[in-house]
Amino acid sequence: MLNSHTIVLAQERNGANFIQDDIEKLLPPLQALIDSAIAKNPTLKSREMEVKILEHKLRSERVKWSENVGFQTDVRYGTFNNFSTNTAEGQTPNLLATQTSQMNYGVGAYIKMPLFDFLDYKHMIGAAKAEVDKALHLTEEQRDVIRQVVIRQYQEVVLKQRLLRISSKFVETTRINTAMAEKEFQSGMIKVSELASVTDNHSNAEAEYETAKTEFMTAYMILEEITKTRLNLTGK
Repeated sequence: MLNSHTIVLAQERNGANFIQDDIEKLLPPLQALIDSAIAKNPTLKSREMEVKILEHKLRSERVKWSENVGFQTDVRYGTFNNFSTNTAEGQTPNLLATQTSQMNYGVGAYIKMPLFDFLDYKHMIGAAKAEVDKALHLTEEQRDVIRQVVIRQYQEVVLKQRLLRISSKFVETTRINTAMAEKEFQSGMIKVSELASVTDNHSNAEAEYETAKTEFMTAYMILEEITKTRLNLTGK
C-alpha cells in the first residue's frame, strides 16, 4: 500500500514563508534595491574613479600651459643720460644732453613655449575634455545598465515565486488525489494501474515543485548578489 505524502510548507529563511507570503510585500522597495546596487557596484565605482582621474589630467594640462604664460615687470633706478633736440625755425638744431636720477619700470606679457605647442593647446584641451565627457557618459550608461538588471531580476523573483505558489497548490491537489485513490484501491473501486497513474502525477508534481523552488531561490539569491544586500526577509 502506498503511503500518503504530506507537503510541508517550510519557512525558507528567517521566518519568511516564500509560498504563503507575497514576495513583493517582503522585499524592500524596488527603488531601494536599485540605489543599493548603484552604490555598491564595483564596475560603476571604477568608472567614477576614471572620471576623477581624467578630470585631474585636464586640470593638470591647464596648469601646465598657464606656467608658460604670464606677465613680467622690470624696475630700474639710477642715473640716466637723456638726449633731446631743440630746434627753432631757421636755426641749426641743438643736441641737449642731461643727466637725471629716476626710476624706470615696465610691464609686459610673455609666452615661453614652442609655437607648435601653443597652436596645438586648443586641440589638446579639447581632447582632454572629450575624454572626460566620454567617461561621464560611460558612467551614466553603467548606471542605466544596473537599473535595468535590478528591475529584471526583481520581476524574475516575483515571477518565480508565483510559479512556485502555483506548483505548490498543484502538489497539494495531487496529494489529495493520491490519498483518495489509495482508499478507493483498498476498497476495490479502482485498479492498480489507475492508482499508479495518480501516484505518478503526484511524483511529477513534486519534482516540478522542487524545480520551481530551486529556480525561485536562485533568482532570489542573484537579486541579493546584484544589490550587494542581504535581504533578511522576515515572515509575518
